Amino acid sequence: MRRVWKAAVCIAALAGTAAYAHAETLTIATVNNGDMLRMQKLTDDFTKANPDIQLNWVTLEENALRDKVTQDIATKAGQFDILTIGTYEVPIWAKKGWLAPLDFDKSYDVDDLLPPIRAGLSYDGKLYAAPFYGESSFTMYRKDLLEKAGLKMPEQPTWDFVKEAAQKMNDPANGVYGVCLRGKAGWGENMAFIDSLANSFGARWFDENWKPQFDQPEWKATLTYYVDLMKKYGPQGAPTNGFQENLTLFNQGKCGIWIDATSAGSFVVDPKQSTVSDKVGFAVAPNAGLGKGGNWLWAWSLAIPASSKKIDAAQKFLAWATSKPYLDLVAKTNGWSNVPPGTRTSLYKDNNYLQAAPFAKITLDSIMSADPTHPTVKPVPYVGVQFVAIPEFQGLGTNVGQQFSSALAGTESIDDALSTSQEQVSRVMTKAGYIK
Repeated sequence: MRRVWKAAVCIAALAGTAAYAHAETLTIATVNNGDMLRMQKLTDDFTKANPDIQLNWVTLEENALRDKVTQDIATKAGQFDILTIGTYEVPIWAKKGWLAPLDFDKSYDVDDLLPPIRAGLSYDGKLYAAPFYGESSFTMYRKDLLEKAGLKMPEQPTWDFVKEAAQKMNDPANGVYGVCLRGKAGWGENMAFIDSLANSFGARWFDENWKPQFDQPEWKATLTYYVDLMKKYGPQGAPTNGFQENLTLFNQGKCGIWIDATSAGSFVVDPKQSTVSDKVGFAVAPNAGLGKGGNWLWAWSLAIPASSKKIDAAQKFLAWATSKPYLDLVAKTNGWSNVPPGTRTSLYKDNNYLQAAPFAKITLDSIMSADPTHPTVKPVPYVGVQFVAIPEFQGLGTNVGQQFSSALAGTESIDDALSTSQEQVSRVMTKAGYIK
C-alpha cells in the first residue's frame, strides 16, 4: 500500500514538474499605480488555478510605460503578451489591427461593464481591452483645514472657490500647501488635468476645421489660472509632480486640495497609507460656470497584441484580473474600499462597497457625466475629454505638456508656451493633412 502511495506521489510530482516545464510565460507590461501593484500580490490565486501559465511583470512609471508599449506594438517587436493601456489607445490601435478582440464567456458578464467604460474600450462593436479600473476626476480636500479657514465645500465647486480655499489653507511654513495639481510633462500626466481644466474654461484643442486654438483667449485664461494658482499656493517642485507624487504629498498631509483621478479615493482614506485618512472630503471636479465640469474619463485596461502567440493564455489572465470574483478577492484580502473602482455596474449596487467607500457615489456620477463626444463648450471635430482621439495626439500632447510644464517652472512665459504650442501643433496637423 505504501509503495502504491509513494508511486502516486512521484507520478503527481513528475506531472507537476512537467506542467511547470511546459508552462507558457506571459510578459505583462503595467503601470506602477497602486491598484496594479496590489494585483501583482494576488496573482497566486490565478497561477494556482492555471499552473501551466507563469507571469513575468514589467512595471513602469506612466510616461515610460506609454513609450515602451507604443514602440513595442508599433514595431511588432513582440516583447509583451499583455499591455496595460487606456481609453485613448484602444480604439486607435484596434482600428490599425494591432489588438486582438476579446471573447469572454457568459460568466464574465460583459454587459455588467459600465457603459461609458465599455464604449471607450470598443471598436466597431467589439471589446478590445478589459478594464482593470475606470476613473474620472474629482476634488479631494482636507475637511479640517477647510473648516479652519471658515469655508464649506459647495456641492458644485467652482475654480474661483478652489483659488479662495487654496489661499486660505496655504501654510508652507508648517508644510501645508493650498493645492496640489499635476505638473509633470506628459499627455497623460499634466495634460490630463490641464485639458480637463481647459474644457471647463471654454477652451478646445481645435476648432471644427482642425485649426489649433492655443492662440485664443480661453487658453490664455486656462494657463494663466493654472500657473498663478500653483505658483502661489502649490508645493515646491510642482513641475516634476505627477499623480504618484501628489498622492504621496496628500497622504502626508501636505495638500489642502488635490484635484485628480477618482481612483485615488481608496488610497487617501486608507489609514495604512494616509496620515489624514479620517479628514478627507470629496466633491465633483470644479467648473467655471460655463456648463462643463473639469472631470475626465479614463480606464487603465489590459489588452493583447494581435501578433501574440499566446492569446488564449493571455485572455485567461484578462478574464481573471477584471472579473467579479477578482473584486471579491480584493475585498476579502484588502477590504471593500480597496476594490478596483469604476468598471462594473454591480459594484455600485453592492452595499458592502457603498458603505466602505465614501468616494463611491461621486466616482460613479463623475464617470457617467463625462461626455467624450461633447467634451467642450464650443463644437469640436474630435472625441475625447482629456485627450484628442487621433494618432498624432500622443506626440502633440507630450510636446504641449512640456511647454506648459516650462511655464509652470518659470523657464518660459505663458505667452511663449502658448505661441510655441500653436506653432508646433499647426505644423503637425498641416503635415498630417487635417488642415487643408
